Amino acid sequence: MRFGFFDQLPCPPGYSEQQRYQDILAQIELGDALGFDAVWLGELHFSRGFSILADPLMVLAAAAQRTSRIRLGTAVTLLPMHNPVKIAEEAAIADILSDGRLEFGVGRGTAPLHYAGYGIAQEESRERFDEALDFIIGAWTHESFSFEGKYFRAHELSVVPRPVQSPHPPVRIAANSPRPPSRSPRGGHFPIFATPMINPPDKLKVGLGVYREGLGGAPSDTALAFPVHVSSSREQARTECEPGLMRFMREAGERLRPLGDHDVKSFEAFRQVLARMDSVTFSDIDREMGVFGDPEYCVERVRELRREYDMDEFICYFNQGGLMDPALVGQTMTLFAKEVMPHCR
Repeated sequence: MRFGFFDQLPCPPGYSEQQRYQDILAQIELGDALGFDAVWLGELHFSRGFSILADPLMVLAAAAQRTSRIRLGTAVTLLPMHNPVKIAEEAAIADILSDGRLEFGVGRGTAPLHYAGYGIAQEESRERFDEALDFIIGAWTHESFSFEGKYFRAHELSVVPRPVQSPHPPVRIAANSPRPPSRSPRGGHFPIFATPMINPPDKLKVGLGVYREGLGGAPSDTALAFPVHVSSSREQARTECEPGLMRFMREAGERLRPLGDHDVKSFEAFRQVLARMDSVTFSDIDREMGVFGDPEYCVERVRELRREYDMDEFICYFNQGGLMDPALVGQTMTLFAKEVMPHCR
């Protein structure tokens, strides 16, 4: 099993944006040195307290200059928000600057605020996503490329530069609705990632079953993200991580609320998610998905979650809410890498 870590760079009161960007670059450097397989950065907008990570590809390009082997992933690039020509170019540059270490994670996003801020109708998100992904892969795999879609068009376009990885960087699709997509818009199958922090565990397991059944016997590749904090004891882990984790759940719930009376039928599932986030407690998270405790406990908990979900990559979310001191984040990452990972691969 591979191990990665995720961050979306929240910037709570008392923290500067400059410091938070320095923190995440230092965290990625540490992850590279500790032997993590990948780092995943989320793209979010218009909410400083929840995330200031508006362009993860730019941060990954910077991180590429400070690291040598860790894979650098987006989780996710929000394709409906962008012109696919620009994303194809930026992702290719990140792949070049990292010597072919980019992992291209893509998704639609769920926050009404994002769509309103970009002036895009949220009802168009699925069609825009499908077209954009089809467009980007076509641009990467053809020297001269034409495309005729509802939202995006190109005629004999040559997109440069081209990625280092051939035919293109690995693509992974976010699957956090109750029924993860089992097929890509191009008709093939892509790896997926998801998290029980968004999708309730029972529904996530059903969705993973749908995904795997749709593969028709082909190998699956699932990466799942869990909140993690390793400390000297279960009690100490809770003391250190509970404030940030609960802040994250409250902030995440606010991002999913509709703007005004507007409702989006295709995002019906996220009303269920919102209700869950409004009522969830630390004990719920600890019982259902959390890895909080001393190293010995965390080894057994990771093994338990692996049996439960049969995942290929375990993604750690170390600093939910962004309240944790960077030194403490480094401490828990180090404990996890040295005391947990070797026993769970």
